Amino acid sequence: MKPHQRIMFGILILGVGLPFLATAGCGDRGVAQRDATVEERGPSAYPYRIATTVGMITNIVRQVAGEKATVTGIIGEAVDPHLFRPGRNDVATLMGADVVFYNGLLLEGKMSDTLVNVAAKARHVYQVTQLIDEKYLLEPDEFAGHFDPHVWMDVAAWMKAAEAVVEKLAQFDVPNAAYYQGNADRYLSELSKLEVYARETIGTIPKPQRVMITAHDAFNYFGRAYDIEVWGIQGLSTESEAGLERINHLVDRIVQRRVKAVFAETSVSDKNIRALIEGAADRGVVVEEGGKLFSDAMGRPGTYRGTYIGMIDHNVTTVARALGGQAPPGGMQGKLLDDGP
Repeated sequence: MKPHQRIMFGILILGVGLPFLATAGCGDRGVAQRDATVEERGPSAYPYRIATTVGMITNIVRQVAGEKATVTGIIGEAVDPHLFRPGRNDVATLMGADVVFYNGLLLEGKMSDTLVNVAAKARHVYQVTQLIDEKYLLEPDEFAGHFDPHVWMDVAAWMKAAEAVVEKLAQFDVPNAAYYQGNADRYLSELSKLEVYARETIGTIPKPQRVMITAHDAFNYFGRAYDIEVWGIQGLSTESEAGLERINHLVDRIVQRRVKAVFAETSVSDKNIRALIEGAADRGVVVEEGGKLFSDAMGRPGTYRGTYIGMIDHNVTTVARALGGQAPPGGMQGKLLDDGP
């Protein structure tokens, strides 16, 4: 943990009192971990209430919690979590929940004060990234002092998030610990299949063509996990604007590498992607939009792409086909054909 990270969260939690200060986490690894006395209380009735932030977390929590809890996500489809500010109803949902799960790597940066306040009300507030070794986390130069929060793009890393959820729910609701573990085991088996599909499918792209250009730097874990070079137009947070120099630099690289396609994102404006396509055309190079990828948000609720597995399946299948690899039209399970983008 970096010293200046500790200072940042120390400032955040000063307003909630010294008792809470003793239980707070440090840096960008989390807001708080509650003490054992609080954890022993458990649910007063079933189904109890869980609140989550982004859809990727909501999905894995629902898989583990099953019928024992109702799970409400507050950041919906196509909503950028980097810019999201909770409204009155969102705060009420968080305050009324028995358990809250969030990313823990400053993904929900504008929610920090809210999460601290919720934790101070004796709620169970947990980051799902707590079991991921810091040595595994990426810390790009442009995001110095903080880790890249987009860990769900690496299926193996997101499996650790699922393990963190089952660990915390088993502590909160001890009598149902075996139930949560059974749900998690089944889900982790499905994630293992997804991991194999992602690795093998991206591996069909010819090595010189494994260059993936996206609207912002949400795919660095994806690139490392599946051996594909990733360039983002904007930085890790969409708050950072891409300047003309960055656009021109990427156009140069597109021309030099003869990149086949670039990718928009469902939760980020596609204006910079269009600028790349137009810039390459001015240089006599045709580059296509390879499709829209899910980065910080999943697809529509109730659809296959509105699940974590469907989100990654869509991304892998879309990227492989656009860059010259081989992927079945319906993806890993054939479900992409029956589910609109």
